[in-house]
Amino acid sequence: MYKKRDKEQLILTDFSMPFSGKLSPDNRWVKFANEIPWDEIEDQYVAQFSKNRLGSPAKQFRMALGALIIKEKLNISDDETVEQIRENPYLQYFIGLSEFQNHAPFDPSMMTHFRKRISLQMVIDLNEKIVRDDDDNDDTPASGTGNDEPQNTDVSNKGTLLVDATCTPADIRFPTDVSLLNESREKLENMIDILHSPNLGKKPRTYRNNARKCFVSFTKKRRPSMKEIRKALKKQLQFVSRDIGHIKTLVEKGAALGRLSKKQYKDLLVIHELFRQQAEMFQAKNHSVEHRIVSISQPHVRPIVRGKAGANVEFGAKLSLSMVDGFARIEHLNWEAFNEGTLLKDHLLAYKEKYGCFPESVEVDQIYRNQGNRKFCKKENIRISGPALGRPPKNGKKEKDNSGLRNPIEGKFGEGKRRYGLGRIMAHLALTSESTIGIIILVMNLEKRLRLLYDLLLNLIFCRLNPIEIREKWAY
Repeated sequence: MYKKRDKEQLILTDFSMPFSGKLSPDNRWVKFANEIPWDEIEDQYVAQFSKNRLGSPAKQFRMALGALIIKEKLNISDDETVEQIRENPYLQYFIGLSEFQNHAPFDPSMMTHFRKRISLQMVIDLNEKIVRDDDDNDDTPASGTGNDEPQNTDVSNKGTLLVDATCTPADIRFPTDVSLLNESREKLENMIDILHSPNLGKKPRTYRNNARKCFVSFTKKRRPSMKEIRKALKKQLQFVSRDIGHIKTLVEKGAALGRLSKKQYKDLLVIHELFRQQAEMFQAKNHSVEHRIVSISQPHVRPIVRGKAGANVEFGAKLSLSMVDGFARIEHLNWEAFNEGTLLKDHLLAYKEKYGCFPESVEVDQIYRNQGNRKFCKKENIRISGPALGRPPKNGKKEKDNSGLRNPIEGKFGEGKRRYGLGRIMAHLALTSESTIGIIILVMNLEKRLRLLYDLLLNLIFCRLNPIEIREKWAY
């Protein structure tokens, strides 16, 4: 059940402070709250709740979204987020409370429910409204026309589009085949202990002590040879296969899988598929298989080969991002590895749908400069970064290197991974991880808007713009 407020979203003058205190309109959280169109996305949030269901009403949309923004903005845990909200009146105003209260507005466990309810698509829609609101008040060519009327498709190309992809690593340990099988074996042994009962006969032998000794002996080898790795894999595969057979036998004798917890039953299904994949790779003597599982607790995570100097392979979701005038948009997110070069045409068409024209130039790295993309860009009169194909010109002049134009989007990735939590996604579910990634991009765009406001204020202070020009350039 969800109960909407009778009035509009909370404004600054409605917030009550003890001892006749007042909030400052110059505080960053007050400015953040003014930049977010809370009411425009709330209907999508409300649609998830039943209208006839009895019980306590759900938390307000502003409270849910505000708490997630606070967490990612400060890069803190769920528990610390609730404590910060309890202690700070500005954060309480930001999440929509009407007066200061000295107790936590919700339990930290609610943060997980907030991430489930606020999907990635909802965050993308909200981010689009924030970015387009900035475009509507910007006079630069990259912003398009800034209205909702049908656009003229014959206008010349305007603006610059930056596109790149990265991996958002999940919070898992570095997976190895032997360690994954050993973890599977330990979980299966625990399940056998739960499923077995005296009326089912003698408890099956799992040889867990021998299996543990084999694994510890292997981990002590600093640089195991390929022969030693395959020997350890073979042993662990045999132990896991025996345990899976024991569970099947116990179920046939009458053991109820209902005795397992929901998480254990899910782990059992994941281990079955993991064992199949590992056995297939062991027989084929390779390390590649379709939809490879690298974590039992997070089976949706996939290995993403990036070819970076620090780590050739990262484990998490792959994110394709576009950037216009310093504002980022999520164009594509998938847990499976994909070739980002095949998506450039879709990004360019999405740009045209938003702004009414193609960009004048698109700045990308080498993987996007395939023959199909070059032909499309040439047809639509779009300049694509990088040297032209074919022989150099006869005059011997080299084309100017414009690779530095891609620095802003590389910097945006660095900002997300160093300043915020994009470099280590702590959520464990696929749905909540996607929501977290979207919130981080949203926070970075909000920070960009605040910096623009600060720049306009400096222009006003130093008389570079008069108040009328400020009002026309930024309707705030």
